[in-house]
Amino acid sequence: MNLLDRYLFRSVLGSCLAAVGLFAFVLILGNAIRDLLGYVLAGQLPLTVFAELLLLLVPFVTSYALPMGMLTGVLLTLGRLSADSEITAMRAAGLSVWRIARPVVLLGVLGTVLGLYMNFEAMPRARTQYQRELAETVRSNPLSFVVPRTFIRDFSDRVIYVGDKQGNVLSEVWVWELDAQQRVQYVIRAASGRIDYDAEDNALLITLRQAQIETRSPAQPEDFSKPPLVGTFDNTEEVRLPLDSIFARTTVRQKLKWMTFSQLRAEETRLANLEVPPEQAAEHARTQMKVKLTVQEKLQNALAMLSFALIGIPLGIRVSRRETSANLGVAVALSLGYYFLTVMVNWLDRQPEYRPDLLFWLPNVLFLLIAWILFRRIGRN
Repeated sequence: MNLLDRYLFRSVLGSCLAAVGLFAFVLILGNAIRDLLGYVLAGQLPLTVFAELLLLLVPFVTSYALPMGMLTGVLLTLGRLSADSEITAMRAAGLSVWRIARPVVLLGVLGTVLGLYMNFEAMPRARTQYQRELAETVRSNPLSFVVPRTFIRDFSDRVIYVGDKQGNVLSEVWVWELDAQQRVQYVIRAASGRIDYDAEDNALLITLRQAQIETRSPAQPEDFSKPPLVGTFDNTEEVRLPLDSIFARTTVRQKLKWMTFSQLRAEETRLANLEVPPEQAAEHARTQMKVKLTVQEKLQNALAMLSFALIGIPLGIRVSRRETSANLGVAVALSLGYYFLTVMVNWLDRQPEYRPDLLFWLPNVLFLLIAWILFRRIGRN
């Protein structure tokens, strides 16, 4: 590389890294709010584990942020250079657009290599570990399901409210027992109680003291014209709250997108050698196609780095804007168009006869074709 190549390479690289960081931050924030915030507010997730899970999210969000960051960085840098007439000066010195684009193309190739590693190795491993860490943390502290001053609706047949909790001692406990139609059948109010964990049955046990139980009509529990039956007890039987259904929601099931390249190849081989009866052949073909689509999606997402770099070069020169918002808007619009085409191809996963695995090449081929046309127009001008 000569001095000009290094200058362009460093300028585009700096903008790309900043853009990737911005997009990754937004994606991490969204995933944290969706997956982790509820556990943190419920006291089920220590801050140290929360920080570790955020770090494990980085490879996952980076695999999606890289293409958008590449396009944004190229548009920002070349748009600024074009607006400052630096591109014009390079052209006046006898450099063609293709020659000016050489360091940017090199960056796109390096980005594609990085994207392949992220999509086929780093992201699947980090995503699997993320899900396992989250599930294990939730399972390791079952008593944390009871959070003071919070309506606990995780159980299908009960709603629980606890005014205060000190260790396993509860105070001001309310329990609403529901019928099959989610109507209140019993209302239990206790001055205090105790919560324990039965490891053998995987259930929480709540013993209530100084409890008042209100029993409503089984046939018409919402008919308040008749007074309910009310009983008072110094101690009640243990209220058993099974956790199997809740823990089942946190069980890690490895999805195809979380598999590494070697695991996907092994899955393809396993399905190819699997003998299925004729009546299941169609469903088996769809399953095989899903594996192929996963491989193609990861591959095309990495190749998008090069496609976005190539289409960003002529667009950045033509737009000639210093404003970050204008270039960012163009980048987001192009990215949305690319991913919309990808989603459309994914809709064909149950029609393997249309070969959606080959149609996955369409977005990148289309972007490369547009880039070639734009390069020719700029070269003529």
